[in-house]
Amino acid sequence: MDDGMKTQLVSAIHLQEVELHEKPADKKQSANNHHTPDETFTVEDAVETIGFGRFHILLFAIMGSSTILEAMEIMLLAVVSPEIRCEWRLDDWQVALVSTMVFLGFMLCGVLAGYIADRYGRWKVVFGGFVWSAYFSFLTSFAPSYGWFIFLRSMVGCGVAGVTQGFVLKTEFIPAKYRTFLLPLASIFWMTGSMLIIILGMSVVPTLGWRWMIRISIAPSIILIFLFKFIPESARYNVSVGNIKAAVNTLQKIADMNRASLPPGRLVEPPVRERGSWRILLSASYRRTSLLLWFSWFVASFGYYGSVLSSSELLEKNLLCVTDADKEHRVKHRHEEGLCYCISFALSDYQTLLISCLGEVALVPLNICLLNVLGRRMSLTVLQLLAAILFMMLNICTTMLGFTVLLFLLRSLVSMNFTVVYIYTAEVYPTVARSLGMGFCTSFSRIGGMIAPFIAQVLMSQSVILALCPFTVACVICALGNFLLPIETKGRALLQSS
Repeated sequence: MDDGMKTQLVSAIHLQEVELHEKPADKKQSANNHHTPDETFTVEDAVETIGFGRFHILLFAIMGSSTILEAMEIMLLAVVSPEIRCEWRLDDWQVALVSTMVFLGFMLCGVLAGYIADRYGRWKVVFGGFVWSAYFSFLTSFAPSYGWFIFLRSMVGCGVAGVTQGFVLKTEFIPAKYRTFLLPLASIFWMTGSMLIIILGMSVVPTLGWRWMIRISIAPSIILIFLFKFIPESARYNVSVGNIKAAVNTLQKIADMNRASLPPGRLVEPPVRERGSWRILLSASYRRTSLLLWFSWFVASFGYYGSVLSSSELLEKNLLCVTDADKEHRVKHRHEEGLCYCISFALSDYQTLLISCLGEVALVPLNICLLNVLGRRMSLTVLQLLAAILFMMLNICTTMLGFTVLLFLLRSLVSMNFTVVYIYTAEVYPTVARSLGMGFCTSFSRIGGMIAPFIAQVLMSQSVILALCPFTVACVICALGNFLLPIETKGRALLQSS
């Protein structure tokens, strides 16, 4: 063997030894890199991994503030009713028509807001609705006549329909295990708004009048408009339209704010072509759920605003059967031969309304327990049955304290029911139709809100028991319908598509 062949053989042996030494390390490196490019995660995985943190506190603070202002816009009607009755010499049906027109605007814009939110984004609808409602509410304070007043209030209702989509936006950022605890707490913001407008009415109306009360009530809206920039668009919506990059950026910012990290891998979810389609709501998977939910929302609003307006009417006209009534509350104020009367709330009436507002959050711990133990469907059933009993109890003769307690408990039950039906609706529909589903439901609820004033304000003047019966019957029928809901969403992840 010559020297050249020896050299080649030695080189070949050396090269083989080097390969043998390097091969285990290469295999290990290859194994480490093998799974990384193929690992994927969904928005649901990311939301659960990030968990609850500082971002969610900021989200609740800003969206909760919008709920406070939304509540002030709706509950303003209960405070203003006696004042506009005096100023424009209105009959009962004309006072009731004010509330009806607000809910008509809400109903007509509710489906439209849901459709736009599913097609073009939740944030745009919430922000646009908020600015719209604040603008027209401000104009309401300059209404020169009754006709202008009801028109402008209907425009306010249209804007509030957009603001309610904030519940969907908020729900889509919250991990499943926290939804049962956090979403019921949102009723605290609604109660705060209700109490603020009553306090404003008590302190401003007697001196400056109802117009200045409205102007002062919308002043915080100016500040809140600038805070909306801290709320991002829903990551679930972004992936549904194929905008993966925007969804990842949003999730990464939330993770950084919460001092957490995203799951390993890359975000992968297929875009969905059919978004914001009513066909999804009436498909075989959701038809029964949608029909029962529409009725449940109708009764939820019918009962809630029935309780609010009934209490206002009973106090304003002193129609209560009170055993220890003072001299002022013994006078029954009723229409006779079309003649109208003019009487404002007394301080004690405002105080009773304030105490009843506290009922909206007093039983929140009980509501959380019901949601965790019984689930969504049975909670709705139980709450509606109890509300039916409380409506009928308003007709019994009792002391003023007894009436306040009954009103307190009734407001608690109807508020709890409204909270649960909000949660169930946001959880049961997929992302591609969640806002539209919420829009349809809120529109049906406003039909209940449109009818409630004519029962609670017009029929109540003729007969208290006849006015309370429709609310009781509706709650009983709704309880049966809630029991028949086919889907339980307790502990279930939010679906991206149907």
